[in-house]
Amino acid sequence: MSARDAFHEIVKTALQKDGWLITHDPYPLQAGTFDLAIDLGAEKVIAAERKGWKIAVEIKSFLGASKISEFYGAMGQFIAYRTALKSQDSQRVLYLAVSSDIYERFFVTSFIQELVEQNQMLLLIYDIDREVIQQWLPSMNTDNISKTC
Repeated sequence: MSARDAFHEIVKTALQKDGWLITHDPYPLQAGTFDLAIDLGAEKVIAAERKGWKIAVEIKSFLGASKISEFYGAMGQFIAYRTALKSQDSQRVLYLAVSSDIYERFFVTSFIQELVEQNQMLLLIYDIDREVIQQWLPSMNTDNISKTC
């Protein structure tokens, strides 16, 4: 099993505060002969509808010296995980979790925004200090979260 990201517990707490039930820690993923693991799996049940949303969350801290190199790795990992997830659990939607600080300093640049958009990456932006989710990008709605019975 790979090492946990530095902000793993913060993201887990933020999801729980937002009403998500952590179902997997980590979420095991099989891709052919490869054993992979996404950091977290979570579900949110909407009681009135008796339906819910399922997500998987890959957490990245971007604490290294080269943010762009880390982004390349995160983007490749996101694309690979999303492809494997589509085969294994097509109702679960993958998000890349990044801190608000990294988002505001790095992800808002036009080049990174273009890459995120072209590769249809979904982002979960969290506040490290308050341990809360600040934003889902694009905004969380039924278009980008699969509803399940």
